Amino acid sequence: MKKLSLVFAILLALQSFSQEKSFEITGTLKAEDTELPLESATVYLERVKDSSVVTYTITDKNGKFKIENSTYDKSLNFYVSYVGYKTYFKEIVIDKDKIDLGTIVMPLDNQLGEVLVKSTAPITIKKDTLEFNVKSFKTKKDANVEDLLKQLPGVEVDEEGNITVNGKSVNKILVNGKPFFGDDPTITTKNLTKDIIEKIQVVDTKTKSEAFTGEEGDKENKTINLTIKEENNKGVFGRVSAGVGTDERYEFAGMINLFDNDRRISVLAGGNNTNTPGFSFGEISKMFGRGGGVSFSSNGSFTLGGRSFGGGEGITTSQNAGVNYADIIGEKTDVSADYFFSSSNSENETSSERETILSDSRFFTNSNSKSDNDTDNHSFNLEFEIETDSTFQINIEPSFGYSTSRTRYRSYEETLDEDLLLTNQSNVNSNVESAVRRFSNQISVTKRLGNKGAFIKAELETSINQQDSDDYLDSNTEVFGSNPENIDRNQFTDGEKNSYGISTELSYRLPIITKKFFLNLEYKYARDKDKNRESTFDFDDGTQSFTDFNTDLSTDFQYTDYRSIPSAGLSYRGEKLSTSFNLGYNMRTLKNEDLLRPQFNVERDFENIEANSYISYTFSPKSSIYINYWLENEPPGLRQLQAFEDVSNPLQTVIGNPNLEPSNRHSFYAGYNGFDWQKRTGFYVGINASISDNQVVSKTIVDPETLKRTTTYVNVDGNYNIGAWANYNKDFKIDTLRTIKLKFRASYNSSKTLNFNNDVKYASTSDRISPRLGIDFIWDKVLEFKPYYQISYTNTAYDIEAFDNRQFTSHNAGVRTATFLPKNFEWRNDVNFNYNPNVADGFQKSAWFWNSTLAYSMFKDKAIITLKVYDLLNQNTNARRIATQDYIEDRQSTVLRQYFMLSLSYKFNSLGSKGETRGSDMIYFD
Repeated sequence: MKKLSLVFAILLALQSFSQEKSFEITGTLKAEDTELPLESATVYLERVKDSSVVTYTITDKNGKFKIENSTYDKSLNFYVSYVGYKTYFKEIVIDKDKIDLGTIVMPLDNQLGEVLVKSTAPITIKKDTLEFNVKSFKTKKDANVEDLLKQLPGVEVDEEGNITVNGKSVNKILVNGKPFFGDDPTITTKNLTKDIIEKIQVVDTKTKSEAFTGEEGDKENKTINLTIKEENNKGVFGRVSAGVGTDERYEFAGMINLFDNDRRISVLAGGNNTNTPGFSFGEISKMFGRGGGVSFSSNGSFTLGGRSFGGGEGITTSQNAGVNYADIIGEKTDVSADYFFSSSNSENETSSERETILSDSRFFTNSNSKSDNDTDNHSFNLEFEIETDSTFQINIEPSFGYSTSRTRYRSYEETLDEDLLLTNQSNVNSNVESAVRRFSNQISVTKRLGNKGAFIKAELETSINQQDSDDYLDSNTEVFGSNPENIDRNQFTDGEKNSYGISTELSYRLPIITKKFFLNLEYKYARDKDKNRESTFDFDDGTQSFTDFNTDLSTDFQYTDYRSIPSAGLSYRGEKLSTSFNLGYNMRTLKNEDLLRPQFNVERDFENIEANSYISYTFSPKSSIYINYWLENEPPGLRQLQAFEDVSNPLQTVIGNPNLEPSNRHSFYAGYNGFDWQKRTGFYVGINASISDNQVVSKTIVDPETLKRTTTYVNVDGNYNIGAWANYNKDFKIDTLRTIKLKFRASYNSSKTLNFNNDVKYASTSDRISPRLGIDFIWDKVLEFKPYYQISYTNTAYDIEAFDNRQFTSHNAGVRTATFLPKNFEWRNDVNFNYNPNVADGFQKSAWFWNSTLAYSMFKDKAIITLKVYDLLNQNTNARRIATQDYIEDRQSTVLRQYFMLSLSYKFNSLGSKGETRGSDMIYFD
C-alpha cells in the first residue's frame, strides 16, 4: 500500500508539471522624484489564492528586471518593493510566455493621496542590512533556524554548522538584538524553531560601542539578528528528546523558553555518550558527531562559542545544563546573563609510528598511550548596556568561570636508529588534578559629541586566571649504547600558574568632513603578568612520602609584558568607498624574574611600529571588494626566553634564549564577494599572505648515539604563507518544485618555513591544492540528492639533499540523501568515503562511513520518533598521516563505533497573543 501511495504521489506531481505554463516578465523601475533607475528593488510574485511566494528577483543597476518561472495559476499578484517608496501592485494574467511591463514609476512613500498596498517582500536590501522575510522560504517539517538558513539565497551552512553569507563568515547570532546563550551561533541555530521567527537580518559585526557611535564594523564577519514575531513575544515554547541504543549508547536533551515581551528566560539540559553536545536537538540528522574516514579523526571534545564540552580525543560521555536571561531594567538598561555547567569523561587510546629525518641520518619512534579525563566546568557571563541619554552609553561585561579536571595517563615509547636498533625507551604513568578559576571584565564608556560623528571612548579590560595542580608522576627511562642510563622518577609536583592582565584604551574621533572623514587618535596601555611555580618533590623511601625537594625540576618565576602604544589614523566612510589607515608605536618591556635562579633574570626593551589599514568598495548590493594590510609584532614566549635547562623530559632538554627578539608579521588580505540575485549565482574569491621577520623557531640537536634531543630557540627571517580560494555556486530552477544547485570551491596554499636540523639550517616549501565539487538535486517534499567529491594534493620540497621531497594525496567523496515520502516519513542518509594511499602499512588506508536515520512525525509534527544508525558499515577509523618539516607520523586513536538508537522528541509552543498551543507552522509552495 505504501509503494502504491508513492507511485500515485509521483504521478500526480508529473501531471501537475504537464499543466504548468512557463513565463517571463520583464520591465524597468524608475524613481518618480529623481527619474533615475532603482537598483536592488525587490520584484516578486505571489499566488492569488493564498499569497504564497512563487518567485522573486532584484533589479540591476539600470533598474531592469527579468523574472522567470512556471505556474498552473491563471493569474499572479505582482509586487515591487523598495525602501522609501510605495509598494507597487498589479494582478497579472499569465496568458503568454513573455510579458513586458515597460517602465514602472515608483512614487515616494510620504506622498499623500495614494493607496498603499501592504505586502512583505521576500528580500529587502537596505544600505547596510540584508533582510529576509521568513514566511517566503520553504522548509521541511520540524525545521529549526539552521534548516531555514540553508534555504536563503547567498547563505551557506556547512556540516559543522558554520555559516557564511555571500562568502563572509557569521560569527554572532542575536535574538531580537540580544545575545542568546552568549552569542553562541550553534546553540541558537540548532535549538530555536523556524516557526517563531519573522525576519532574518544580516549586518556587519559590530561591538555595542561601534553600533552606538556609527563606526565601521568588522567588514569580513557578519551578524545575524533573528526577529521574533510580535505575537510570539509572550508565551512558552520548547522541546524534549531522549534516545536509547545498542552498546549502552544514550542521549537526552531538553529546552524550555519563556518569552514575556522584553524578558526572555531559556533553560536547557542534556547528556549523551555519543560525542555530541548534550543539548543538540537533531531528531533527523544532527545528533551524529562527525567522524570516520582516513583523512580526519573522530574527536570526543567539542567547543561552542568559546565553551568546551568534552575532554579530548576518544569517546566522551557528557552532561550539560544552562540558563539564559535577557531583560530591560527600567528604560535605560539592557541586561543579559547566562550560566553553563558541563561535565564530561573522555577515554582514548592512541598508537603512532613516526619517522624523524636528520641531515645525516634518521630514526624511528613507536608509541602507545591511554588516557582517561574527567572535567567539570562552570561559567557565568553578564552584559549590561546602559544609555543614560542618546549621547552617552556604558557597557559592562563581566565573566566568571571555575573548572576542575583529573587526567590519568600512561604511555610506552621506544626509539630505534636507522638500523632499527633499540636506542631508548620509556614508560610513563601520571595522575594530574587541577582547578582553574577565571574572571574577566570589559567596561566601555562612550560619549558622542555633537551630530557630526565625533566621540570619545574609554575602555578597560581586566582578566585573572588562577590554576592549581597536583601532578603525580611515575616513570622509567632507559638509554642504551656505550653509556647506558636508567632513570627512575617517582615524584609529586605542586603547581601554581596565575595570570593577571589589564588593558586601558582611550579613543577620540574628530570629524574633518561631517560623518564622512575622520581623524582618529588612540592611546593604549597594557600589562600582562604571569606567575608560574612548580615545586617538585621526590619520593623518600625512608619517610614513605614526597619530601625531597628537586631543584632541577622545579621552577618559580614571574613574566611581565608591558606595552604603551600611542596611535593615530584617518578614516573615510562614503556611500560606496570606506577606508582607514592607522599607525601606532609600540614601546614594550619584557621582564622575566627567576626566583630560584636569579642569574637567569632578563629584562628587555623593544620599540616597534604597528599599522592597520583597509579599503572597502561596494560596487552594488550584489558585489564588493575588500583589501586589508596590517603589521603586528609578537613577543617570544616565556619558556622560549628562560635560559635554564628544562630536563623534565629525560629524553628532551629545552634551553631558552634570553636574546630573542619579538617577531614582526606583515599580513595582506584581499577578497571579492559577488551574488547575482537575478541569476542566483554566487562567486567569492580571496587571497591572503603573511611574511614574518624575526620569527621564533626551535633549533634541535640530536645525540647520534642516544638520540636524546636538546632544543633551544632562535630568530629567523623569510618565513611566509600565501593562500588563495574561490567559491562558485549557482541554482538552476527546473520547475516550481525541482532545483539543481552547483557548488564548487577550491583552495591553494603555499608556505615557506626556515628550520634547523642538527645545526643545519634549511628551508621547506609546501604547496597544497584542494578542489571540491558538489551537485545538489532538490525535489521539494519528495527527495534530496547531494553528491560531492574532493581531492587534496600536497607537495613539500626541501633545499637540502638529506630530505626527499614528499607528495601526499587524499580523496574524499560522499552523498547525502533525503526522501520525504510517504507522508510524515523522512529518511536521511550520509555516506562518506575516504582514501589516503600514503598511510603506512598497518594503518587503514580507506573507509566507508554511513549514517542513516528514519523519522516519523506525529501529532501535527509536534512529536517525532527516529531510528538512527551510526557507522552502518562499521568501518569508522581516524587513521591519519601528519607531515612536518622533519618528520612523518602515522597516528590512530579511539573512535566511536557502530550503534543503533531509537529516539523520541516532542516540542510544545504556547506563543501567541491568545496563548493557544500550536504545532509547526510549516509553509510549502506549489
